[in-house]
Amino acid sequence: MTAKDLGEQDESLRELKVSSPQQVRSDSHLKVDVFQAATREISLTDLSLLQELIVGVFWPHRDRDLEMLIQLGQGYLALDEIGRPLSSAMKFEMGSEFAMLGMMITAPRLQTRGTGRWMLAQIMEDCGARDLRLSATRAGYRLYKNAGFQPVATIRQQQGIARAIVPPPPLAHTDVRAVEERDWPELLELDTGAYGADRQTILQALQVKSDCIVAERAGQIAGYAMIRNFGRGQVIGPVVADSDALAIQLIAPLIQKRAGTFLRLDTPVEEGELTEFLSAAGLGLYDTVTEMYLGKQRRATTGAVLYGLAAHSLG
Repeated sequence: MTAKDLGEQDESLRELKVSSPQQVRSDSHLKVDVFQAATREISLTDLSLLQELIVGVFWPHRDRDLEMLIQLGQGYLALDEIGRPLSSAMKFEMGSEFAMLGMMITAPRLQTRGTGRWMLAQIMEDCGARDLRLSATRAGYRLYKNAGFQPVATIRQQQGIARAIVPPPPLAHTDVRAVEERDWPELLELDTGAYGADRQTILQALQVKSDCIVAERAGQIAGYAMIRNFGRGQVIGPVVADSDALAIQLIAPLIQKRAGTFLRLDTPVEEGELTEFLSAAGLGLYDTVTEMYLGKQRRATTGAVLYGLAAHSLG
């Protein structure tokens, strides 16, 4: 990150901390309308409170999904005087120079009261000088833009009941197979280049919950894909490949085995061969969010790239 970038990030934080007539900030308290809100660190005991927020914004996360996120990240939950959840914010650190922001939720009735702004300021301050990335919903886009985040891609949420498909013809000199223990060092190296940061801890946690396949070409791992239980069905991701054709080779057998079940894949790639394949397989476009960054844009855009997110909160 350049000195200019650091200066812009510091300025964004200073702007976020300026109180408006609707909010009076201290270290952990905020006046929200007629409520006095206080934050505490999120823990596994907060699952039911997080679910209240989730239901309010119509996200599909189940307890198992929230439990994994709490175990992988750190963050805050804002409550009013009688213990009702108002807002949440989390960070997922990947090394000393990068973090994803996620679980940025504010109860709809409070989304113009400064609560989200207050929570974002706290979690950004905790991240220090790290480069940051997040997935912005339409409701949150202006907040993040005002904080200095820049849009980099549209994330397409493709989902639906999977149809029976005819697998694509094999790619020359490419073997798609189940992952083996010996593949992991190379798989992690491939992922770090595509993702832009070392997320070994994240992938190790996902490995336990996922089926994983790899594409091997000329004795080297050229791509991989995972699938796990999530929300109302299963989510395909992460997916890393060096072409739409290879991404389809990896994703097709995962869909083929699960015809008739609900599947989802979140992809940052532009509309084209992959999204057409997904739609034909029953995973139509459901919604979009905007991937945004602050600091350095780290995700690869050439070579092996990210074709499927692990989750909006994890990238």
